[in-house]
Amino acid sequence: MIIVKTNNEINIMRKANRIIAIVLNEIRDLIKPGVSTYELDKWAEEKILSLNAKPGFKGYGPKSNPYPATLCTSVNDEVVHGIPSKDKVLKEGDIIGIDIGSIYKGYYGDGAYTYAVGEISDEAKNLMNACEEALYKGIESAVVGNRVSDISKAIDKYIRSKGYEIVRSLSGHGIGKKLHEDPVIVNYDDGTKGKKIKRNMTFAIEPMITNGTWEVRTLHDGWTVVTADGSLSAHYEHTIVVTDNGPEILTRL
Repeated sequence: MIIVKTNNEINIMRKANRIIAIVLNEIRDLIKPGVSTYELDKWAEEKILSLNAKPGFKGYGPKSNPYPATLCTSVNDEVVHGIPSKDKVLKEGDIIGIDIGSIYKGYYGDGAYTYAVGEISDEAKNLMNACEEALYKGIESAVVGNRVSDISKAIDKYIRSKGYEIVRSLSGHGIGKKLHEDPVIVNYDDGTKGKKIKRNMTFAIEPMITNGTWEVRTLHDGWTVVTADGSLSAHYEHTIVVTDNGPEILTRL
């Protein structure tokens, strides 16, 4: 069941997601060759705590293997859930997807952005631009009276027109008191109709695309998802609320 939020809940979620926007904006200046993903993670955790929130991902997941960090730092062929490490040092030409969650007064914020490390190839730039544009195409379709599947179709149509592949086993989602709520929002047209979109529904929309195969595999750490063929991947995400005037992006300054 898709949860329709109250206006008070939406106001809290605005604050939770503004924290995400602040972190994703400020971390840009720290991303450069020679910096480890561990350093980025420690900075982000301190920043979130300073804004009176808690990291949304740290400790998330099964008790047997909870996620160990504040950020997901996914470099090059890593699609999502890359675990920060002192041994993972960024180098010129890399691209890094940073996914981050916050918890503020019991509600989640969630957002992601892919960054260039120094000068990157045109191939990487084009992939990143297509993924970010696809995100906005999906958001534009999140309007009252449309269906959740219209979001998926909009993303699919745009990415196909650019010649990239869409990761099918990972998806966007509803968000609120839980990080992952109904509905599941796939990033491709799976032929389903989808539930109708109503005012005050909150979604985390997040296309993940590659310049190779859509197939992925999970590494032995149980978290890091990589492209099956080693191709580059990009990931962008905004949390939105559906209003009578269209979608409002919450993960924005």
